[in-house]
Amino acid sequence: MNKRDTFRNILRYLKPHAALLAVSVLCALVTVAAQLAVPFLVGQAIDLIVGAGNVDFPAIFRIFIVIGVCIAAAFAAQYAMSLINNRVVYHLLSDVRTDTFGKLQRLPLKYLDSHAYGEVSGTLLTDAEQFADGLLLGFTQLFTGVVTILGVLVILFVLRWEVALVVVLVTPLSLFAARFISSHTYRTFRQQAQVRAEQTAFIDEAIGNLKVVKAYTHEDENAQFFAQQNEEYRKCSLRALFYSSMPNPVTRFVNSLVYAGVALTGALLVIATAGTALPFTVGALTTCLSYCNQYTKPFNEITEVLAEFQNALACAGRIFALQGEEEQPSDAGKQELGRAKGEVALEDVSFSYRPEQPLIEHFSVRVGAGRRVAIVGPTGCGKTTVINLLMRFYDVNGGSISVDGVDVRDMTRASLRRNYGMVLQETWLKRATVRENLCMGRSDCTQEEMIAAAKAVHAHGFIRRLPKGYDTVIGGEGALSEGQKQLLCVARVMICRPPMLILDEATSNIDTRTERLVQDAFARLMEGRTCFIVAHRLSTIQNADLILVMRDGHIVEQGTHEQLLQKNGFYAELYHAQF
Repeated sequence: MNKRDTFRNILRYLKPHAALLAVSVLCALVTVAAQLAVPFLVGQAIDLIVGAGNVDFPAIFRIFIVIGVCIAAAFAAQYAMSLINNRVVYHLLSDVRTDTFGKLQRLPLKYLDSHAYGEVSGTLLTDAEQFADGLLLGFTQLFTGVVTILGVLVILFVLRWEVALVVVLVTPLSLFAARFISSHTYRTFRQQAQVRAEQTAFIDEAIGNLKVVKAYTHEDENAQFFAQQNEEYRKCSLRALFYSSMPNPVTRFVNSLVYAGVALTGALLVIATAGTALPFTVGALTTCLSYCNQYTKPFNEITEVLAEFQNALACAGRIFALQGEEEQPSDAGKQELGRAKGEVALEDVSFSYRPEQPLIEHFSVRVGAGRRVAIVGPTGCGKTTVINLLMRFYDVNGGSISVDGVDVRDMTRASLRRNYGMVLQETWLKRATVRENLCMGRSDCTQEEMIAAAKAVHAHGFIRRLPKGYDTVIGGEGALSEGQKQLLCVARVMICRPPMLILDEATSNIDTRTERLVQDAFARLMEGRTCFIVAHRLSTIQNADLILVMRDGHIVEQGTHEQLLQKNGFYAELYHAQF
């Protein structure tokens, strides 16, 4: 995303806060006006000190009172401006994060499958935070700095155009330096943000899979890879730091030239105009030198702010790029699927995650309501992909999938998924109580229904042994074994009692004795329901009404367990290999 698009998006988020920003601008103008009045008043006070015994103390005292009022007004306006800017920026940060997280919910699964989780979370958290910090700095210092510069130039031209001309002639050096530095700073900070996101993704992956790393003694390789990433991040950071550190010394050098030029020109004017009708007084020279400092100081601040602002723009660009990703197609206008009968048909289905790598081709099968269909085959043959297509996590590239005679692409995803119960090999429980996890799919679930489901899958016993029973908070490491987690996932589906079930290696983490008990529970659960069962252990699917044997994305055999064994084909090979 280029700078123009990034700015356009920032303005879109600032639009709701236009009234507060207007008040902030007014406070900034009051602050600058009060600060600019002080040097002029000090110059007047100096001119009232003519010599020994010739000092107008009452007038000086009145000037000091006005100076005090100006300082108080500047303090109050600046304090109010800071409060307003903080409010605007952190409301904007909240809006950006809320919209970005909402966008993640609407993105298709293929986006998350193709991006590291750490990179996505880094964009949502770290990049958003740095964007807000840079924006706050810009609001607080950038506008007041620009107004101060313009105000000083106007006052200098009014006081003495020769002095103002010296300032104007030297100013382009600061502008050129600021432009050169800011352009390089943006590129280096953008590269730094990208490398940081990659490093965050790797750290997230390494920590999340630390057991696997240790099991395969991969610590040295991980440390070496991290060292390479860290070195790349070091180089990017040093380049970014170099350019972001340049503004201060460069602008200080230019500002010293401005101050010296004003001092020399002003001193010559004081000598040249002495005794004339419009003398350039020492007080006026002091005022000009004070304004010179006020003029050059914002250049230091602005160039420093620009470096931070470039970093903020780079981070904002990554956020808005994520927000600009193509969303999952809307379900607007699609029909709602009520409680399905469970008749499922896959007609000439073709699908691949990547166009150059075909996976499922010309896949056709009809499943009657209440039938149990098992899908078996070697790893990578497309079993889980079929499940993804049934649930519409992905849409088919060719052919169609229908439920009760209606193409799933013509119905809302939510209504389709409400008709499926799903138990996967990978368990997922949120950090909440056992009760909240079990009743996730049915908020109106009663205590009796919840306990009955837990007993059916033989989970009631270990739940009662937890510190607070069904009110125990789970979801952290070590709280439950993988088998216990899977039993809770099975119970969660039993509570929902959907008309169709998908069981993808649903008993893979359960011991053999418990598996037999759970199979009995499944048998009761599956009565009258359409079931799709993915299994590697062929002993668990012998009672299926239909077994689909897949190989390289095609159905190579289908039939009952006994029919397939009699064929003595690929299924028989798989079966005899296990027994």
